[in-house]
Amino acid sequence: MSAVDQAAVATGGRGRMRLFAVLGGLYMAQSIPSYLFVAAIPPIMREQGVSRTAIGYLSILMLPLVLKFLWAPLVDRVRPLARAHRASWVCITQAGVILAILALLAVEPTNVAAIIAVGSCASLLISTQDIATDGYAAKYLPPEDRPIGNAIQGAAVAFGVIIGGTLGLVLYHHIGWTGMILMVAGFSVVPLIAALAMRESDASAPATARPSLRAFLARPEARQILWIALTYRASEGLVKAMEGPYLVDAGVPLDVIGLISGLAATTVGLVGAALAAWLIRRSGVAMVLSLLGGLRTLCFALFALHAYGALTGHWPLFGAAFFQTLIRYMEIVALYSLFMAVTSSDQPGTDFTILACAQLVVYLIGSMLSGRIADAFGYGPLFAFCTALSGAAVVLAVAQLRAIERSPSPRL
Repeated sequence: MSAVDQAAVATGGRGRMRLFAVLGGLYMAQSIPSYLFVAAIPPIMREQGVSRTAIGYLSILMLPLVLKFLWAPLVDRVRPLARAHRASWVCITQAGVILAILALLAVEPTNVAAIIAVGSCASLLISTQDIATDGYAAKYLPPEDRPIGNAIQGAAVAFGVIIGGTLGLVLYHHIGWTGMILMVAGFSVVPLIAALAMRESDASAPATARPSLRAFLARPEARQILWIALTYRASEGLVKAMEGPYLVDAGVPLDVIGLISGLAATTVGLVGAALAAWLIRRSGVAMVLSLLGGLRTLCFALFALHAYGALTGHWPLFGAAFFQTLIRYMEIVALYSLFMAVTSSDQPGTDFTILACAQLVVYLIGSMLSGRIADAFGYGPLFAFCTALSGAAVVLAVAQLRAIERSPSPRL
């Protein structure tokens, strides 16, 4: 990312604040419809008598988020409008998302196939929009502002949870399915203002290189960060997927579990994102990832000790669950700042998307395997294995980051 690119978009304090506001709006544009589908609609379907098996099929909506690296070069390469590269992608996809939400007006909440079809279209559009937004952030955020930019993303996602998920359910309870859909569609129009406020210094300039996956893999520092993306969160999905079931089996009431994973998690997420941004600016990404990895390993060890009976009572579990949520929000800010550091100006959306998809894939694989491992061996061995895997991932990440820092032209 060149200084010219950054300066052209964010000059002085006013330009900097404008960029932050635009990013907040862009990330909220994605999160509101996302959490309508994953947080509000499933409980509504269940209340209408839809089976848990059928509701489980909604997980297919995650597929575009995992596979979006396949068409990320296209988003970096193609300009739908000559003078508005990523802004035009955002406007087109957000308009499509709003139409997809409105299409739910013709669908009953018991029509699983129709909801999956509409949700899949929306997910594809949201994933494409995410490529353009991440590319915009990676290209125009100066290195010192990357932690703040990623903290803004975390905060926008938290507000998306509240508007698309929590408020969606409240609206459904009071004004029904049609009223909820119309209100959420209306909220989704507002972030289009952010797209219209985007400023791109290269909006009409031809690309100097053809964006591709091969171009990403050709850079040694990109391959090193890819290893971190593939390993750092490998243990996390294993634990997170079984955290709720373990709390239930440990005798924790459902309302307490809901408090931990709902309102408290949102609050912790906002605090964690801001705290991570401050720590990264003060001490650097490498130190923050090392610290968070160590604390995460300690949380997993607490779960393992409790599962083996070495710790008793609910408070150790509450503490571990609380800090695990805090750490998860913080490490996303740190990882995304790290990913932005190795993006190239020719294909920022492609580079960032490859790394973001890599860490998401290993997280989801862990989530899918966790129940099978717990059934086969029990909670204790599962959490003990995750503790060891987490510690090993931290050691590997530190080694890779030190290797990059010793390179002739470090970018971190």
